[in-house]
Amino acid sequence: MKRANLLIIFIITFLINPFGINLSFSAEKLFNNNSDFEERIKRGIDYIYNIQFDSAEVIFKQLMLDYPQSPAGRFFLAMIDWWKIAIDPDNENHDEIFLEKLEDVIFQCEQILKKDEKNLDAIFFKGGAIGFRGRLRALRDSWIKAADDGREALPLLQYAWSIDSTNYDILFGMGIYNYFAEVIPNEYPFIKPLMIFFPKGNKNLGIQQLKVAAEKAKYASTESKYFLLTLYYHFENDIYQAQLYATDLHRKYPMNPIFHRYLGRTYVRYGDYDTASKIFLEVYNRSKSNLPGYNKNAMREAAYYIGMNYRLEGKYDSSAYFFLQCVNISKEIDEKGNESGFQASAALNLGIVNDLMGKREDAINYYNYVLSIKDWSDSHASAKKYLNSPYGK
Repeated sequence: MKRANLLIIFIITFLINPFGINLSFSAEKLFNNNSDFEERIKRGIDYIYNIQFDSAEVIFKQLMLDYPQSPAGRFFLAMIDWWKIAIDPDNENHDEIFLEKLEDVIFQCEQILKKDEKNLDAIFFKGGAIGFRGRLRALRDSWIKAADDGREALPLLQYAWSIDSTNYDILFGMGIYNYFAEVIPNEYPFIKPLMIFFPKGNKNLGIQQLKVAAEKAKYASTESKYFLLTLYYHFENDIYQAQLYATDLHRKYPMNPIFHRYLGRTYVRYGDYDTASKIFLEVYNRSKSNLPGYNKNAMREAAYYIGMNYRLEGKYDSSAYFFLQCVNISKEIDEKGNESGFQASAALNLGIVNDLMGKREDAINYYNYVLSIKDWSDSHASAKKYLNSPYGK
């Protein structure tokens, strides 16, 4: 996904966050800090983060039965489908059922609001459903509809903040907004027309708000850490901080493939391929075992970084094996004519390691293959260079 698209998705679709204002007000205002309600919500959320979807579904379906007046059960059932999408974003098979569940939440909230237009529980869960709907629309490049969802959700966030500016779960939503509302127009001027509908942001304030939420929020702590991880990794270029959050998240949710892969990536960015390779070998083996969430995308990424570590260690046969795994998986999941960077780079590295092993004819075949697919990070220029002169000569 392009970096600009990722920024747009964050700013448009996380104006109202399900872990923050929605749940916080629901538990405190409607159920008066009902410990049973809160404990079950937290347990169900932990199941989702650890990709134990069946267990989470049991929790939230029972919550619907025990607390039928709250949209919480329906809302978090939809969240399960969102994480199915998050771990495999190119797969659109879950989109329809996810949207249907969101509409069910919105319908229930609107029925409540017909009787009580100031019912905070209904207002915030409706906002959360709209935010999730916008997030999917942005992911599917439906930017205008996603922006409409963002404009509809933003007043709910502002209303929540005006009610309780000390609520740390609300602070999560404020932090997300403040950060991206400044970052987007500064880094991507062509997006400024969208931003005229939104108040100005404050990047540094947003980071501080997220840190407070990560430490003190009831329900948004994990989500705040996840966002801080992505901010530091993708936008702030602070790999030390990104690794701290990735380590913490992976330790708490060891079966979450997204946190697992981010941890490996931070070691790659440090240049520590040895440690990264050990982490990605776990990812690779879990993918071979078809563990939940460890799909072909995860296996391809793991194969690439394992192959790179073997190349750096001079173990060219092993390196070639994993690079070939990466290319073959990429051929399965990439669209023709829109090949991934993983496929291009792995194929180029196959040419390089074959050159290093003295297998010039095989190396030439791989360089020519690189030229037949989409160019990534000057892969074509490198392939032409090594066709003219073998790598290392």
